[in-house]
Amino acid sequence: MTGDNEKYWYNLKTGEVEKGFESPAVDRAGPFETPEEAARAPEIMRERSRAWAEEESRDNDWGSGVSGDARDDQ
Repeated sequence: MTGDNEKYWYNLKTGEVEKGFESPAVDRAGPFETPEEAARAPEIMRERSRAWAEEESRDNDWGSGVSGDARDDQ
């Protein structure tokens, strides 16, 4: 297993892909297995955020008797 210092990171300030711990942790997103995956970090973060929001919405609606589709019609 490769350590995180050997993986790729997306620098949130510069938009550059880095290998290892080049910049402070607060400025990095990752780790990613490949530089191509790290370059897609903003897209991946949006996808994950959208999925988490949908999951949270379903969890909040659990047991309410109102489905997501019914809410949209109101």
